[in-house]
Amino acid sequence: MDLLKNALVMLAGFYALVLVVAWGAQRFLVYFPDATHVEPSAVGLAGVSERRLTAPDGVSLVAWYAPARPGQPTLLYFHGNGGNLANRAGVIRQVMSEGLGVYMMSYRGYSGSGGIPSEPENIADARRAYADLVALGVRAGDIVLYGESLGSGVASQVALDVAAAGLILDSPFTSVVDIGAQNYPFLPVSWLISHRYETIRIIDKVRMPLLVVHGEADRVVPVEMGRTVFAAATQATPKKLVTLPGAGHSNHTHYGSFEEIMAFVRELRRA
Repeated sequence: MDLLKNALVMLAGFYALVLVVAWGAQRFLVYFPDATHVEPSAVGLAGVSERRLTAPDGVSLVAWYAPARPGQPTLLYFHGNGGNLANRAGVIRQVMSEGLGVYMMSYRGYSGSGGIPSEPENIADARRAYADLVALGVRAGDIVLYGESLGSGVASQVALDVAAAGLILDSPFTSVVDIGAQNYPFLPVSWLISHRYETIRIIDKVRMPLLVVHGEADRVVPVEMGRTVFAAATQATPKKLVTLPGAGHSNHTHYGSFEEIMAFVRELRRA
């Protein structure tokens, strides 16, 4: 009996240690930044300039900006949780080829931006990026909010507070809590995690056109989460869901997602 009791005490102690480590390491489980600062010209992006935003706490943030051709909208793009701006050079080039503008902000700790990423700071900085884009002379009606993976949680929050032509969610999740519970079913993720990005709790308050794009073979964020987010967006008008058979998390442009996104943007312009 004593051996069993001692074993249970040791097991409980070990599990408590796991919980403490998981709580302390959560930032490293949510964010995978590449802090390397790269100029747009170094990755062959002609016509793209680097901008610096200064947050009230003094942190300097890096953003890349490519103006739209006359009469075309601009994507205010919030990227995913890994890499840096240079990793999205192909996306920027592809969007620019259609005449659209792009304003892509890097989060704290990414691409030469200072500070450490967190949910409140990322969302506050995203609103500053919107304000900077408007200050550059881009009308609210010419701005399309775009959120990629983790950025879908950022873009959805921004969409609650600003005017824009529409919102595009690329591989959105319901919440980081749900992703964590999926990957770590042995942990009480809901109690542990503070970087929650609970899109499912706010998406029903978004009142602008919405496009959700998701790969059906996505093993990072299951397509069911994209469908759930779409169904919960009851105030978004009009709204459209595009799921792509065979497409994964980061390769869906090879399955036709870019064409669907451009068709949505063109429809926004006609409307």
